[in-house]
Amino acid sequence: MAIEITVNDRQFTTEAAPDTPLLYVLTNELELKGPRFGCGLAQCGSCSVLIDGVEVRSCVTPVAAVESRSVTTLEGLPALYARQKGLSDTPALHPVQQAFIDEQAIQCGYCYNGMTIKAAELLAANPRPSDAEARTALNGHLCRCGTYPRILQAIQRASAEVAR
Repeated sequence: MAIEITVNDRQFTTEAAPDTPLLYVLTNELELKGPRFGCGLAQCGSCSVLIDGVEVRSCVTPVAAVESRSVTTLEGLPALYARQKGLSDTPALHPVQQAFIDEQAIQCGYCYNGMTIKAAELLAANPRPSDAEARTALNGHLCRCGTYPRILQAIQRASAEVAR
């Protein structure tokens, strides 16, 4: 059975079984590098994607559940940001991605995808979150290296750009 999915504004057809985790289709068939397998139990956030702008864990989301919906991965964040801001040109990186680099918030990379996806979702809804709001939003996202202070600094740095 063919399933039509939209990922990063592009249409794809997969022959995967309807109950196949979306993560497997994204990484194995579409060869995307953003979402990662972490725990396989939706507890760490490594596999996070946006579905219609809302963060979900792709390791437990069946591919059939995203038919007729829009999936955005780490790779699609710059284009999503350009649409949200009405920009004529797509930036190379979403402000959150650039802020993670600027604040050196990335160590091993385990959490980067999920933290970035969640921060992008947060800033789309609340361009000026407090530290407490950012901390609350990141609940359920694990960082093995413990760079939480730098991640929070990155969110605040990105907030200054997004709020413009």
